Amino acid sequence: QVQLAESGGDSVQVGGSLRLSCALTGNPWLSYCMAWFRQIPGKERQAVASIDNTGGITYADSVKGRFSISKIKDGAVTTLSLEMNNLKPDDMATYYCALDSRFARCKLAVMTGIFYDMKHWGNGTLVTLAS
Repeated sequence: QVQLAESGGDSVQVGGSLRLSCALTGNPWLSYCMAWFRQIPGKERQAVASIDNTGGITYADSVKGRFSISKIKDGAVTTLSLEMNNLKPDDMATYYCALDSRFARCKLAVMTGIFYDMKHWGNGTLVTLAS
């Protein structure tokens, strides 16, 4: 059974940094992609960064140069991380990690800005910004 659990959300100052983590267990696929999405109330969930099983990475223009996605596997747990620097008010959102077996889907979501539903989602972690 696939499980995704985000952590690390917090209230930070504008210009500050934060690291989000997502623990993945039960991934049944050798070919897959993972992504970080974010959502604010009333708006569609939007992908900001993706990584696939080969290590290919894609960023949305809005976070390029400020956010860094990575993943590491340790035993049965794969940890997906999102390092966020120079945070801006527009970065305030609930952040979700996602997993999909359709290899290119995560990258497409990031590149197009269109919402693509993923096969598995975490429950989200909230990032708030204080000026």
